[in-house]
Amino acid sequence: MQHGFTYAAALSASQRTNWQIEDIIGGDKKLDFGKPFLPDSLAQVQGLLFLDADEKLALNQIRGHNYLYIFGLVEEFILPFVLDHARPILAEDDVRTRAFLQFANEEAKHIHLFKCFRSAFDEGFGTRCDVIGPPEMIAKAVLLHHPLSVALLILHIEWMTQRHYLDSIKDDGGLDPTFSSLLKHHWMEEAQHAKLDTLMVDAIAARCSPEEIAQAIEGYLQLGAMLDGGLQQQVVFDLDAFARRRGRTLGAAEQDMANTLQHQAMRWTFIGSGMTHPNFLATVEAIHPPSRARLDKVASAFC
Repeated sequence: MQHGFTYAAALSASQRTNWQIEDIIGGDKKLDFGKPFLPDSLAQVQGLLFLDADEKLALNQIRGHNYLYIFGLVEEFILPFVLDHARPILAEDDVRTRAFLQFANEEAKHIHLFKCFRSAFDEGFGTRCDVIGPPEMIAKAVLLHHPLSVALLILHIEWMTQRHYLDSIKDDGGLDPTFSSLLKHHWMEEAQHAKLDTLMVDAIAARCSPEEIAQAIEGYLQLGAMLDGGLQQQVVFDLDAFARRRGRTLGAAEQDMANTLQHQAMRWTFIGSGMTHPNFLATVEAIHPPSRARLDKVASAFC
């Protein structure tokens, strides 16, 4: 793949970006629960016509909570994977080693950031919001797969992050400023991670036969199916939290519609938007051209 990414450029950009958690949340940087957290292109609550404006706002904020929780969850397996990838090549290229260690340091910072957000959310929202997990068990299950399968999932997640921020969040002035700032600063570092992930996929694929690559892409799709099952459970948790928050039990038809629409919204947010990202598909096509058409077909269910 002719992408032009280099370890040196990614490292240099990360060093210039470097921000601290206290710059983003805490102290006077409080969440504004009078505003939505996510754009509706991701939350997709406006289509639930049986909810009033306050109810839609509450569900949007619950979705914002799970959005960052799930990012924190996936970074729980990204962090050890990056360290495991870097360890065998420590002596081969100093710049590459520093770039991956910087990558790992930033992922650890993001995990900490999202935990700080969750504490602030719990304090301000005041209603319990259950989540899938625990993260360490999910990380263990993911890391059992072929390294190329995991690297592809990570690449999917990184490009997904770019798409969410640039296409939906960046120019939405109606969102809570603190939440929007958090997503902006997360994106600023993930922009370099996507480049390093691309280089990582290239390096791993170069050591694999075409048959191994095809099997690894099937493993990536299996991981996507596992994620989809978790998203379906998260929708149940979110609607339960909504009922607690609003003191309202949805009727059977309303519950079915909310489950269907919110599950599809989650599928687009965490699966479709990454699987169909042009840069992700370009990498897949470069390492195994026949799999591009397969992903196009599979992705239609999540879009």
